[in-house]
Amino acid sequence: MDAPFFQAGLAGYSDAAMRIIARRHGAPYCITEALLDRILLAGGKGLARADLDVLADNVPASAEDHPLAGQIIGTEPNEMAEAGRLLAQMGYDVIDVNLACPVRKIARKCRGGHFLAHPDDAIEVLKAVRDAVPHHIPTTVKLRRGSDDSSEAADNFERIFIALYDLGYCWATVHGRTVEQKYNGPSRWEFLRDLTAHHPDKIVFGSGDIWTAHDIFRMIEETGVKAVSVARGCIGNPWIFRQAREMMRGTEPTNPSIDEQREVLLEHFSLSAALHGENAAGKMMRKFGIKFAAHHPQAEEVKNEFIRVHATADWRAVIDRWYAAEAAGVG
Repeated sequence: MDAPFFQAGLAGYSDAAMRIIARRHGAPYCITEALLDRILLAGGKGLARADLDVLADNVPASAEDHPLAGQIIGTEPNEMAEAGRLLAQMGYDVIDVNLACPVRKIARKCRGGHFLAHPDDAIEVLKAVRDAVPHHIPTTVKLRRGSDDSSEAADNFERIFIALYDLGYCWATVHGRTVEQKYNGPSRWEFLRDLTAHHPDKIVFGSGDIWTAHDIFRMIEETGVKAVSVARGCIGNPWIFRQAREMMRGTEPTNPSIDEQREVLLEHFSLSAALHGENAAGKMMRKFGIKFAAHHPQAEEVKNEFIRVHATADWRAVIDRWYAAEAAGVG
């Protein structure tokens, strides 16, 4: 990476279309959403969502989508290992193991953040994946700071954290919330600060409450992490990466003009249609449009229009109405 930030894996969002838009605006590295090991191995929809090859058949720009980490999630060490091996064979540059997802249905099935309460099981999975993935391909781990705020959870986290580096993982991306918190309440950046202070020899990336480009550099300064994972803050906001690069150059970050917003909305739709088909893209882009609307001068009205989008024609009508220069009141 040539910059200390990247796009996180986001369930239901971070497909190749979103990733390519992020890269065109300065994201140096991206991660897929969590891909379930068993579905990958069965060749089901999880494999289709590992869309490295799918997009390549439709959009030449897929060559842009590197370096790319394939993130795997699952339960059994052998299945996780085979899933990691499969993604490596498919051409993913990094294999990322998700030990962080707080979604209840995932925890019930002993996946993701569940492992933070079961360190022996977590370490077994990590060892199996690292042994299965060719050694020239980096492996990484996504963690939360613990299953909850108990002292036992803190001890469990420490065991897993130390073990992953001993096993040969390159870095851990650590979210400042617990699994119990899910997405509620503040991310405890002080935990990240203490973690990097206690382990100065280890590469730690940070995650949680990154909404602006200023937040990226504030987290680095306040916590000592080497890079920052931008998650929900980049949905409908690829400009966060451009703004971060502007700050790296010592200039003030600039907001997107109406013309820039229109261009990106159309570009994102085109990539999504190439990946999913135009009909599916017309429905899927609604959730992106709702987020993109926040940048518009008439944000609430535009958001409400996007909420009512159900097809491609609806999508184009919203763009034509609200993102023409004269409609936005821009000279």
